[in-house]
Amino acid sequence: MLKTKVKASSITNLTDARYFAAWEAEWLGFDFDAGSEEHIPIQNMIAIKEWVDGVKIVGEFGATHSADDILAAIELVGLDAVQLGMLVETSTAMELKGISIIKEFVVQNDTTEEDIAEHFSNFAACTETFLLDFSKSNFTWEALQKSEQITVDFIKELCQEFQIIIGLDFSGDMIDEFLESIIPLGIHVKGGEEEKVGFKAFDVLDEVFESIEIFV
Repeated sequence: MLKTKVKASSITNLTDARYFAAWEAEWLGFDFDAGSEEHIPIQNMIAIKEWVDGVKIVGEFGATHSADDILAAIELVGLDAVQLGMLVETSTAMELKGISIIKEFVVQNDTTEEDIAEHFSNFAACTETFLLDFSKSNFTWEALQKSEQITVDFIKELCQEFQIIIGLDFSGDMIDEFLESIIPLGIHVKGGEEEKVGFKAFDVLDEVFESIEIFV
């Protein structure tokens, strides 16, 4: 059992999928954006899905996908939720009525608190959960604590108003302090390439999961 929810993104292989499912991650995300380095063909994703249980399957879509594309994928694959990329428009999200939506916001070096607040406000009516991703800019917990541009107090207040998954450059020795300070809905981690078929080292992720494991 984990003390917070975990969303794993960009799953491209069965090794990752089984690893995250064994750790009882809440969501497994598969990137359906053909222009992405982490893109996975739908047939490969379906094959992986058949081998994992107890997780919610999320399709990750960029701005090139229309609402009709996304709805077709939901029907074909049987998605439990969709993640809409940073540049997806509000109008697309509004067409996905009844669908569980995770809306991504990617924090850049010049992002302000006002930028985040405006984005969340625009999507609040049609979004169940937000993914606030600092990791693409290599933010760490230590860097966020020192930031004057986006403060810990602001993120904490945001997490009290919205359901938010946070993506940071996590390490096992800081995650308890982070969770106690921010109190998010969950954390965001990523899959990656196998070293060879069926084999991959998970040392860093092991530290993160072991730090949030609860023994009951």
